[in-house]
Amino acid sequence: MKDFYKVLGVRQDATLAEIKRAYREKVKNLHPDLTGDITRHEEFNDVVHAYRVLSDERQRSIFDEGFFVRMKKNVRNAEEFDYYKWLKAREDDESRAKFIFYTLMHNKEDEAVEEFKRMQMSHADFSLKNYFTREDFMDYGYILAEELVIRAEYYDAFLLLEQIIKMEYSYRYFYIFFPEVINFTLSILKRNIDGVISDELALDVYERALDLELGKTNDAMFLRKMSEEYRRLGDLATSEICLREAVKMLE
Repeated sequence: MKDFYKVLGVRQDATLAEIKRAYREKVKNLHPDLTGDITRHEEFNDVVHAYRVLSDERQRSIFDEGFFVRMKKNVRNAEEFDYYKWLKAREDDESRAKFIFYTLMHNKEDEAVEEFKRMQMSHADFSLKNYFTREDFMDYGYILAEELVIRAEYYDAFLLLEQIIKMEYSYRYFYIFFPEVINFTLSILKRNIDGVISDELALDVYERALDLELGKTNDAMFLRKMSEEYRRLGDLATSEICLREAVKMLE
């Protein structure tokens, strides 16, 4: 049996988010449909198998107990540079952005989400995508969106995914993973907006969603949701307009 951690290139204590990102990177470079190289088919299958095992809590536990021999951790030099502390002490926007993604990928997801929320509230022009390559922003942003959803921060999760989707349209990167991004976004739109966040924020989300090219059926659903939101807010005229547009869209 192969060491699945080595196959994916992650540590044995890697978080699920790290495993997902490593898997996406590996598949992007190995998938025959993307590379045209069929000679690495076995390596591709190993990566898929490793991901299936390590992304499942029970299977991962069984693998650890039956195969992996833990290595003693190297004792770090006390004077070694501590990048975490260095970032945490800095207040400029770029350092705060790097701090968010650094903590996100080093088992400090709560701290990453807390800092992201703080920066969103206290810095109106703060945007993570300003400080990373498009590839890193799209990868880390997706993982951060997952963590936001876990903590019921649905509005912020949608705004991140909106940026990723628009970036994907202008710069193809996710390839076979883009459907995963779209499905995740639609799941939030269908289950975690209406009646969950305020009517005003919900309207903002649905209006933004109409610009994401998610298909007529979904756009009609967003318009119906908007109709309900306007009705709750007492704007019956706009509610009727949205409802008529939803019906017209499916004719």
